[in-house]
Amino acid sequence: MTKILAITNQKGGVGKTTTSINLAASLAAAGRRVLLIDLDPQGNATMGSGVEKSTLTNTVYHTLLGSEKISAVRIIATTGKYDLIPANRDLAGAEIEMVDLNMRETRLKESLKDVQGEYDYILMDCPPALNLLTLNGLCAAHSVIIPMQCEYYALEGLSDLVNTIKKVRSTFNPSLRIEGLLRTMFDPRNILAQQVSDQLQQHFGTKLYQTVIPRNIRLAEAPSFGKPVMYHDKMSKGSLAYQALAKEILEVPA
Repeated sequence: MTKILAITNQKGGVGKTTTSINLAASLAAAGRRVLLIDLDPQGNATMGSGVEKSTLTNTVYHTLLGSEKISAVRIIATTGKYDLIPANRDLAGAEIEMVDLNMRETRLKESLKDVQGEYDYILMDCPPALNLLTLNGLCAAHSVIIPMQCEYYALEGLSDLVNTIKKVRSTFNPSLRIEGLLRTMFDPRNILAQQVSDQLQQHFGTKLYQTVIPRNIRLAEAPSFGKPVMYHDKMSKGSLAYQALAKEILEVPA
């Protein structure tokens, strides 16, 4: 059974794209068939997968507007060994163009039906905002992975995101749930980070992944080479952390 995961947080700079790319690569390296969908007009997941976004003729934009089937947009991210639905700046105009379309919130969900059975995991890198693109991701997803830094403002944003998920569940996607919270850019020397981590453990219990993603220079470097960190420095702390996260996710029944 295919598992569709939206990787999202309304707060920017928390490691959504880093998590999307490296989790996709780690799951693929574990022998799973993986599709990564870039839903962010910045196209960072596309570039981080080794694809030059400026040269693309077909992207997720064309799928959302109905001019191309998702199978026609799909490409192979050779540096990560997973399939990719890319994005570029064209996607920024999609929201305005989708306003008058039928079922605008579920267009991605409908388009995925053509390829869904070909994958074990479909990951979606959502933009850092609650907009129509994120809403399409949440409507298509079975569950949500929430990357977050262990800092005060992250807790404030988390409550807003949880409320958003509840609203989407009540209106569009009754089966949507939180798959897990992922602590990213973690510095164990930071007392506040430890305190916030403890609070997350108390409030979310088993929904908090045991794996913690550390601050790691190799993770920061890898996108500039257009590859996931495990193909940049497989034994780096960042690479090992995402491999551990993939293992933790694979242990959860689909």
